[in-house]
Amino acid sequence: MTARIRSGLLTRLITIEQRVTTQDSFGQQQVTWNTVKPVYALIEALNGSERAAAQSVMTDVSHRITVRYDAIFADPRVVAAYRATYNGRIFIIQAALNIDEGNQIVELMAAEGMTNG
Repeated sequence: MTARIRSGLLTRLITIEQRVTTQDSFGQQQVTWNTVKPVYALIEALNGSERAAAQSVMTDVSHRITVRYDAIFADPRVVAAYRATYNGRIFIIQAALNIDEGNQIVELMAAEGMTNG
């Protein structure tokens, strides 16, 4: 059975961003973040037991972000290089889980951070 989520739960418009490294005129590396796509999401802070379970697989996971499946989430290795932003908050994506491999719901395991690079 494929998992489903009610539309009414996806109330936060987040921006999925991808890191881009370029060189400036002096040859220095410059890191910027380009928008991949805005998507609606459910953002949940993990409770103590969920966080402990998540951290046994990934480091410093503090939030689960649930979104509808989109082609941008097809390759988990690429998604792990993305970040999500919402209202000035930055979430570093650690993993993307395609629930039941059904291409319906993706859970992004993320750590809230202050880093821009």
